[in-house]
Amino acid sequence: MSLSGPDPSDLDQQALLHSLADRLGSVADRLPLPDQIRLDPGVSEILDDEIRHLAGLLGYLAGEHARLHRAAANYPSRLTVTGRRTALALASAAEPTGAALAALGHAVHHLGHLADLAHQPPSPAHARSTAAVHQGLTNCMREVRMLLARAAKDLRTAADTRTAPHAAPPYPAPAASAATSRTR
Repeated sequence: MSLSGPDPSDLDQQALLHSLADRLGSVADRLPLPDQIRLDPGVSEILDDEIRHLAGLLGYLAGEHARLHRAAANYPSRLTVTGRRTALALASAAEPTGAALAALGHAVHHLGHLADLAHQPPSPAHARSTAAVHQGLTNCMREVRMLLARAAKDLRTAADTRTAPHAAPPYPAPAASAATSRTR
């Protein structure tokens, strides 16, 4: 950061973190809510789509972290506090994102189990099993939302945290495009 305002690369990294937070939130928003979870091909398709999106985002988090890590190793004189904070935020967001992906895997298992139960004869035990598996699926969706919300919050917090190594005049307001990237 310079005395005249934020470094443009710092703003790029801030925008990157906000963009990734928004994309993680979008995955969570597209998942079925508890009252929408039922044995329905549409739920399977939603899970399929969002698993692909989330796997892509996890790959992107890892790739961006690796790129920043390589840049820091190859050009240590260019390493900034913001660059280090961004790399750490990307690496930290990978953990809850990966856990959310695993929870979606569990959700697919529960949905498959529900499909199998649908072909079994009705009985009190069948009804209890169906209710338990449905609850497991609902719990998985709740866990995914919680994990993605945590990852998004951590990315936003890292993006909005500025450390000033020396006294500097207040930063000018970000451009409209940077501000709108943070809104949902």
